[in-house]
Amino acid sequence: MTSTEVLSMYENIAGMTNQMVKAARASDWDSLSQLEKQCASEARGATAGAVPALSGTPRMRKIDLLKQILANDREIRAVTEPWMTQLANVMPAPRPNL
Repeated sequence: MTSTEVLSMYENIAGMTNQMVKAARASDWDSLSQLEKQCASEARGATAGAVPALSGTPRMRKIDLLKQILANDREIRAVTEPWMTQLANVMPAPRPNL
């Protein structure tokens, strides 16, 4: 993986997480789920091969993208966690098999 490919991967992930924020705010759970799958697939690229260490301007860009991805993740969680709690409260608890 080249440094250009690394930055492209992080740019794609940042873009997808931004779309995920919009989907979460709109309560568009189907789109959020689909984007989550796409994002996970893109992120697997980072673990599938050797990712080169970056330096200088590319490194700073990568750091900025990671900060953006983390901020988007926080926003998605801020929207979805209360919804998940609400859902858990209305769903019956599973009964143990006797």
